[in-house]
Amino acid sequence: MPDSEFERPSPARMYDYFLGGSHNFAADRELAEKYMRVLPDMPEISRANRRFLGRAVRYLAGEAGVDQFLDLGSGLPTQGSSHETARRLNPSARVVYVDVDPVTVEFGRTLLEDTKGVEMLHGDLRDPRTVLRSDEVRNTLDFSRPVAVLMVAMLHFIPAADDPAALVSTYRAATAPDSYLVISHATSDYQPETMSEAARVYNSGAAQGMNFRSREQVAALLTGYDLLPPGLVDAIRWRPDPGDPDPFNGDVTRYNLLAAVGRRTDDPSA
Repeated sequence: MPDSEFERPSPARMYDYFLGGSHNFAADRELAEKYMRVLPDMPEISRANRRFLGRAVRYLAGEAGVDQFLDLGSGLPTQGSSHETARRLNPSARVVYVDVDPVTVEFGRTLLEDTKGVEMLHGDLRDPRTVLRSDEVRNTLDFSRPVAVLMVAMLHFIPAADDPAALVSTYRAATAPDSYLVISHATSDYQPETMSEAARVYNSGAAQGMNFRSREQVAALLTGYDLLPPGLVDAIRWRPDPGDPDPFNGDVTRYNLLAAVGRRTDDPSA
């Protein structure tokens, strides 16, 4: 693998660093530390995002009965990963992780090499045709049945020029009725100046740039899905578990993170 893959900070490996993981390199840690000088709450935001992912997957694998997950822009399958969470409720759950960073994928494949029914695909979610036609997806997931598409802390890396709404719509169209979409998305609604500076720092070196969006802009990405209660809300307020850590005492302006889970409707304009 070329040295350049290790020298340019990766969002997946930076996220691993924010979570306290060890699968990251000096370049990732350096930019992450610069980012935290502007947004020191980032480790807590990352942990809150991970807890939201866990709650959403538990609901889907349990109450909703979903046993197939396509985790787009997954990062490393560690620390509360989708397959481990789903399989606590349904041991036969199948998962395909997709990430654009080759180093992350190599790490992930090593972690998953003895795990049947779980695959790690090196792919770009902005190329849904290639993702959906890959051997990893076609041999693991059955799109004639409901699938949960996970875009957790991912769409804010997709710029407007790449039409994130169209990407969501394409993946939606590939799924069967009663499939689901899970998203979380960074927002600048609460601290616009701070988040603007955070984006500037992040975008100065990361392989994928950050694109904060308003609540209205995030809501516009969810066309074609019936949102489960409580709808599009601050991530810490999406069906929190009793005793969930909350070092900011419910101050959503410290988290800057929206979240939702939607079920596919029959009408794409709904």
